[in-house]
Amino acid sequence: MIRTTSLRFTYQNTKNHTFCFPDIDLPPEKDILILGPSGVGKTTLLHLLAGLLPPKTGDIFIANSCLNKLTRSQLDYFRGQHIGLIFQKAYFIKSLTLLENLTLRERCSKKKSDRYRKEELIMHLGLSDLQNKKVYQLSEGQQQRLSIALGVIHKPKVILADEPTSNLDDSNCIKVISLLKREAQICKSNLVIITHDQRVKSHFNNHIIL
Repeated sequence: MIRTTSLRFTYQNTKNHTFCFPDIDLPPEKDILILGPSGVGKTTLLHLLAGLLPPKTGDIFIANSCLNKLTRSQLDYFRGQHIGLIFQKAYFIKSLTLLENLTLRERCSKKKSDRYRKEELIMHLGLSDLQNKKVYQLSEGQQQRLSIALGVIHKPKVILADEPTSNLDDSNCIKVISLLKREAQICKSNLVIITHDQRVKSHFNNHIIL
């Protein structure tokens, strides 16, 4: 479950730019698409939902916990347990293998290692033949699928994806959206996709336009 109320965030720069966001009320296991052009605060909203930024005003509830009432250490633990992040630019340890990156992410979530879950996820994402390859040996598309795997390996309550299709052709755009929706169903998670990519709109019934 995701619920936000009266969210505002201000960047303390020369212009003191303030973003005001519409309220979100998303039941468990539902998805939402947040659309808008560059500069309207899409990534800022994603960072607020992930607890990476504190709101100036308003509240953020995920799984019945109010994020902005948690201490920093509580928030770090909560994020590791319940939130899966898929950034526009993927972050890996390139000297490690695909499987080693997944295992490391699993440990960081402080959840028990689940070999079957890793094997199942790697298979679903079409990465079975690559699990012992170093990340720097993977193609851009393979790295993108690994980024999805890293975001969902710990079966988070909420999956947050920032511009996951921005550099993809039409065919791969559809594949990535299908992968994200399938993993959200497997994990019984909320899926939130933030993008400017209008091609994605037809795949979601629930949208917010910023």
